[in-house]
Amino acid sequence: MNNRFLNQKAPNEIAKNLAEKIKKHRKRLKISQEVLAQKSGVSLGSIKRFETKYEIALQSFIKIAIALDLDKDIETLFTQKTYNSINEVINGGVNG
Repeated sequence: MNNRFLNQKAPNEIAKNLAEKIKKHRKRLKISQEVLAQKSGVSLGSIKRFETKYEIALQSFIKIAIALDLDKDIETLFTQKTYNSINEVINGGVNG
C-alpha cells in the first residue's frame, strides 16, 4: 500500500533529507566522518550507513546532533508557537 497521501513525503524521502542536512552541516564544520564518530560515540559504520542509506537508530541520531551542536533543533522539532491574541497571529507573532 502506498504511504503517500496528497503531498505527503515517503518516510525514506524524509530520512534522506535529514541525512543530507546533517552531512552538509558536518562538512560545513569541516568535520570528517571519523572525527564525528569519535566526538559523538557513534560508530563510523553507523555514520556511513546514515549518510548513504539514511538508516540510523534514534539514540545515535541524537548523539550526532549533539556532537554537531544541533541538539536545540531537535528539542524544538515538534513545538508549536503559542499566541496570546489574534493580533499576534495576524502580525506573525509580534503583538500589535
